[in-house]
Amino acid sequence: MFNSLIFQYTSIKPLGDRVLVKIKTVEEKTGGGILLPSSAQSKPQGGEVVAVGEGKSISSKTLDTGAKVVYSKYAGTEVEFDGESHLILKEDDIVGILETEDIKDLKPLNDRVFIKVAVAEEKTAGGLLLTEASKEKPSIGSVIAVGPGPLDEEGNTKPLSISPGNTVLYSKYAGNDFKGTDGSNYIALRASDVMAVLS
Repeated sequence: MFNSLIFQYTSIKPLGDRVLVKIKTVEEKTGGGILLPSSAQSKPQGGEVVAVGEGKSISSKTLDTGAKVVYSKYAGTEVEFDGESHLILKEDDIVGILETEDIKDLKPLNDRVFIKVAVAEEKTAGGLLLTEASKEKPSIGSVIAVGPGPLDEEGNTKPLSISPGNTVLYSKYAGNDFKGTDGSNYIALRASDVMAVLS
């Protein structure tokens, strides 16, 4: 459980490059109807933009109120406002915009890269089956989508050198992990966490 501030005010106006996001509700039951204790519920990483500050970044062009977004796992400050949980965070902590309920449709922002993770090996070289816990997390995947790139000193977008379809090697402990509705694993990370394009 994480701490939150409780506000009795009628409005919150984010300043600078801050964004107010209404947090998507957490599933309290499994698909089979079993009630999950709060310790077993995963912290949501998505929500709806309620208000945007007047900051000047590339995200300002694409972030509007009502946009469904995905944000970095440990970003922002949680606030209880108008009877619901919200998060105030920096625009740069928003990973991308999600127009559907399926994470595979994520549209990354700024310098973010969205990757479908390669499937982990099921057996060792000697033929032993690996349990889920013993499988090493792969750090190779196929790029699904890339953000427009960061802004340079003049305020122009600097395109990324990575393209959708590239197979890449990325830093093992970087980014935010997601599970798709099809069971596939995805990761969203900064372009600087991609170490090489493989061919």
